[in-house]
Amino acid sequence: MTTILVVEDEPGIARLVRDYLERAGFAVVLAANAGEALAQARAQRPALVVLDLGLPDRDGLDVTRELRRFSDVPIVMLTARGDESDRIVGLELGADDYVVKPFSPKELVARVRAVLRRVEGKAAGGETVRALDVAIDLPRRRVTVGDRRVELTATEFALLATLAREPGRVFTRGQLLDAVHGVSFESYERAIDAHVKNLRRKLEPTPGSPRYIETVHGIGYRFADS
Repeated sequence: MTTILVVEDEPGIARLVRDYLERAGFAVVLAANAGEALAQARAQRPALVVLDLGLPDRDGLDVTRELRRFSDVPIVMLTARGDESDRIVGLELGADDYVVKPFSPKELVARVRAVLRRVEGKAAGGETVRALDVAIDLPRRRVTVGDRRVELTATEFALLATLAREPGRVFTRGQLLDAVHGVSFESYERAIDAHVKNLRRKLEPTPGSPRYIETVHGIGYRFADS
């Protein structure tokens, strides 16, 4: 059974999220603070983390930074912070999605499932996408640039695979949101900019002068075809 780690200090919300996830067929581990969250992440190796940002001992953004030091586990942030700047910071730190309180438990479950689908991958076994010197092993979720291995989050991986499958094709931000989320819900296009920034930081020799992921001003992005 797939295990989800829910990090939430408000008992009522924690129980609500746990109940809906369990009804959806997931095993759920609860943590009420940052220390418990990091310990459980190391011990349980969850498939995904639902992370509240307003924790009593440390900010959830700090927890995200710490998680990313030892794990690429998908993270869905759950928080009362609705400002766009907070969302962008969370995504740039490596979160895969962002749900603002008050929230629909059914929508949260849908987002969790969508992120997990991205982790599992949509490709048939054995498929590898190659573009320039980037190789994307879809079943194993491995990316190499030349001889260098690159670690990506689930969303970054799905975004790169979408772009690299069709070098030269221009994707709008809306098209990329549809491709990487795989479920319809209210979102915003600047999320794609945050993920592209992370991808460039990890892939590009010089992120400020990208070789692989090119910006098409006023439209979106494309993977270079030469």
